[in-house]
Amino acid sequence: MAASLRLGRQGILFGLRLSSFNKCLGATHPWQEHVRHFFQSPWFLGVSALKVQMPALSPTMEEGNIVKWLKKEGEAVAAGDALCEIETDKAVVTLESNDDGVLAKIMMEEGSRNVRLGTLIALMVEEGQDWKQVEIPPPDAAAPSAAPPASHEAAAPVVTPTAAPSPPPLPPPPTISGPLRLSPAARHILDTHGIDHKLATATGRRGLITKEDALNLLKTSPAAKTTTAEAAPPPPSPVPASAAPPPPPGSRPNIPPLSVPGKPGAPGTFTEIPATNVRRVIAQRLTQSKTTIPHAYASVDCDMAAVMHLRKDMAKEQIKVSVNDFVIKAAAVTLKEMPEVNVTWSGDGPRALDSIHISIAVATDKGLITPIIKDAADKGVQEISANAKALAQKARDGKLLPEEYQGGSFSISNLGMFGISGFSAVINPPQACILAVGTSRSELRLCEEDQTLRTLQLMTVTLSSDGRLVDDELASRFLDKFRANLEKPKRMALV
Repeated sequence: MAASLRLGRQGILFGLRLSSFNKCLGATHPWQEHVRHFFQSPWFLGVSALKVQMPALSPTMEEGNIVKWLKKEGEAVAAGDALCEIETDKAVVTLESNDDGVLAKIMMEEGSRNVRLGTLIALMVEEGQDWKQVEIPPPDAAAPSAAPPASHEAAAPVVTPTAAPSPPPLPPPPTISGPLRLSPAARHILDTHGIDHKLATATGRRGLITKEDALNLLKTSPAAKTTTAEAAPPPPSPVPASAAPPPPPGSRPNIPPLSVPGKPGAPGTFTEIPATNVRRVIAQRLTQSKTTIPHAYASVDCDMAAVMHLRKDMAKEQIKVSVNDFVIKAAAVTLKEMPEVNVTWSGDGPRALDSIHISIAVATDKGLITPIIKDAADKGVQEISANAKALAQKARDGKLLPEEYQGGSFSISNLGMFGISGFSAVINPPQACILAVGTSRSELRLCEEDQTLRTLQLMTVTLSSDGRLVDDELASRFLDKFRANLEKPKRMALV
C-alpha cells in the first residue's frame, strides 16, 4: 500500500514538471516572430504571378509576333486595358488584359517572332503586391517540349557499358553513289560554317541530307570550320566533262549553294526569304482550296454604260463611288434573289446562310486579306463605298479586328484597276463562290435590234464556284441575274 502511494505521488510530480516544460516551449519570444515573418514574407517566397500567355486571336492562328508593348513593367493594368499588339496570321490585333493588377515582367520582348500559342509572354501581380518580387517560373516550365529529348539523352549513357573519357569519334560518312543531295537549308548551314558536305550523315529519303543532319553535325564537330579550312586541298585542275560520273537515274540535280548576305552571289545562286505568318497562312489556304475544292469557272460580259452614266450623275452631286461598289451591290442583291448560292461547305455538307456578307479582296504589303461588308444587300451604294474604303485602309494598316474579316459568305476580287481584262480567282473556303472582276473596255458590237454597230463599255467577270454546292446550271443562272442587276443599277435599289 505504501509503495503504491509513493508511485502515485511520483507520477503526479512528473506530470506537473512535464506541463511546466511544455509551457516553456510554447512561450512565444520576439525573435521567433521575426523568423516566422521572414520565412513567410514575399521577399523569401516571392509573389505569385498571373500568367499572360499567347492567345489564339483568329481561328487559323498557330503562332504570333509581338509587335509592341503598350504597358511597361511596374505599370498598373485594369481589366480591358491594351497590353500589347500582336501580329496574327491576318492582322495586327491588340491584346487586352482580363484581370486587374500590375505588369510585373515582360517575358517576350518587342520583335519576338513565331511565338507559339500558349507561350508565356508576360507576368502580372495583383494590386498591392510588390511587382519587383514576382516569382518567375523556370525556363523548363515554359518549354515542356524540350524535356523528353533531355531525358532521352540522359538515359543514353546508362546503356553504354563503359564510360569513355574522350568524346566518341565521328561516324564515318556513308558512301553514296553519285553527287551528294542536300536540302537548301542544310547546304546553307554547312557552307556558312565551312563544313565538308561529305561529313554529314544523310537521314532523308533517297540519301538527302536534311537541315537536322547539318545541325547534328554542327553540334558534334564545333571545330569543323577550322579543321576543314586547314585541310582544304588546293583547287583541282579542270578535268574533262567526260570524267564526271553521270548522276544515278531518278536523283535530284545538284542545287547551287545559297548566296551569302552582304556578298555578291554567284550565278545561279538564290537566297531564302523568310515567310511571314500571313504568307504562310495564305499558302496553306490556297493549297487547301485547290486540292480539296472542285473548281468550276464561268464568265460573262456586262455592259457598264448605265453604271458609268449613273456615276457621272452622282459625281455632280459630290458623291464619289467606284465601279467595284456597284459590283458589290449587284452581287449582294443577286444572292438575296438566289439564296441557294449563298451557302458554305461544312464537314457534313451544305450549310445555308441567313446573312449576306461580302468579302472584298484587299492587297497589302504582307499579303491578301478579305475584310467583310456585312449585310451588303440592305445597304446603298454610297454606304457600301464608305465601308469599303474604311475597311481597305484598316487592312493596309494592319488594324482589322477578327470580326471584320471572318464570316463572309461570298468573295469579290477586282483587278480591273491594274488593266487586267479577265482572270480566275481561287475560292476562299468554306465559301462556295468568288467573283473575279476585270477592267472595262470599249468594244464595237452589232446591235441585233436595228442591225447597227455600237460601241459598248464591256466588263468581263468570272465566277469560280464549288462544284459540290453550285453546279454549272446554277452558276449560269447566277451570272445572268448578276448581269441584269449590274446593267440596270437603279433596279437594285428596289430589290
